[in-house]
Amino acid sequence: MKKLVYLSLSMFLFACNQEQKVEVGQKTTMEITPEFDAGTVVKGEIINAHFKVENTGDYPLVFGEVRGSCSCTVAEKPEEPIQPGETGEIIAEVNTENLNSREISKSVTIMANTEPSLTVVKIKAILKK
Repeated sequence: MKKLVYLSLSMFLFACNQEQKVEVGQKTTMEITPEFDAGTVVKGEIINAHFKVENTGDYPLVFGEVRGSCSCTVAEKPEEPIQPGETGEIIAEVNTENLNSREISKSVTIMANTEPSLTVVKIKAILKK
């Protein structure tokens, strides 16, 4: 039984060494799709915007807060750090049910361990009533 525990622990520690550890103060860089154009949408439709994120730096990319510009926009971030050279995705949903303007322009603010620490991406669409 002890051998099984030691074997499991060894495998766990070995697997953990495959990725860089995150330390406070490590800044990295990222490339992200700056804008998502949903085209023409019907009022009441949910826009699903996908923003590809690539860690172009030397340290793991860690996201803090990711928030939409209003209550109709909800965003999700990757829960795990994105390792250098790898990609991930930020997904934002815009509920058009209560929107009235013909041109939709919403933003998502992303806080991460980058310089600058805030990045803003846009979601745009034309609303067909």
